[in-house]
Amino acid sequence: MEARHLRYALALAEHEHFGRAAQALGIAQPPLSKQIADLEREVGARLFDRTRQGVFPTAAGEAFLVRARRALEEMTAATVDAGRAARGETGRLRLGFVASALLDLLPVVLGRFGRERPGVRLELHEMATSGSTAALVAGELDVAITLGPPRGAGAERLLSVPIGHDHLVAVVGTAHPYAGRPSVSVSQLRDQRLIVSAAGDEPAVAAVLRTLLGADSPALTTATAARDVHTIVGLAASGVGVGLGPSRMVSAPRPGTWFCEVTPRVPLPDLVLSFAAADRSPVLAAFLDVIRRHCPIVDAALDHRLRVLLDT
Repeated sequence: MEARHLRYALALAEHEHFGRAAQALGIAQPPLSKQIADLEREVGARLFDRTRQGVFPTAAGEAFLVRARRALEEMTAATVDAGRAARGETGRLRLGFVASALLDLLPVVLGRFGRERPGVRLELHEMATSGSTAALVAGELDVAITLGPPRGAGAERLLSVPIGHDHLVAVVGTAHPYAGRPSVSVSQLRDQRLIVSAAGDEPAVAAVLRTLLGADSPALTTATAARDVHTIVGLAASGVGVGLGPSRMVSAPRPGTWFCEVTPRVPLPDLVLSFAAADRSPVLAAFLDVIRRHCPIVDAALDHRLRVLLDT
């Protein structure tokens, strides 16, 4: 039994005449009569009464037509759903991200992606770099935004694209002596009570600070460990000390704070987007397209690499 048999039966029930039904279907009457007869043999019951007044469904035919109509509707819906999925309009995207990505990247990207793909279910997980890398390698995430490229077992199976550069800045409360200054030096920081990201959450940033200030620096050993950049800014506003974090945290100011450049400029690990190199998901492709449109620092070579990957 094929879909055309169902369409023929429904057309015949609607027009109540073999000739009119055949004309509506765009076929000759004899083939339609033969197909209906073949269908009745396959079903094992007479589906239509042929009378002088017209052709009408039998009780068996009425029962069959209810299911046939439903089956054709499901087939149509299946075709539509398959097309939407192939275009990345449905499905899900599991994204792991570091908190600082929410400062100036993710709000724009997620907003546009949500408007363009309202049928895609976003599953968002704030995670430290190490955790999101492990989850991505394990197949528990589709894409991750981390500080620095993924490292460790399985990282070689991932494709990583830098999507944001950053450098170190300091934030203080407006009552602090550094408030109002355009910059502070590294040597000045060594004598301050510092607020930094917890080493366990972002080891790449912690490594930069150890190199900058010295692994045994009293400023680091006595530093207040903050969960994320929002906590760093909040504690600085409270007068706890000098907060150190990525320059993108300037995008999240709060009353009673002042930001200073750290001199000489200290680069921090790039903000990096990673995904499985073998992933051909249309939803992922759609998300990467939004990333490309909103991250001008992704140079032509990297953009070309993404396009080649998605076209192969």
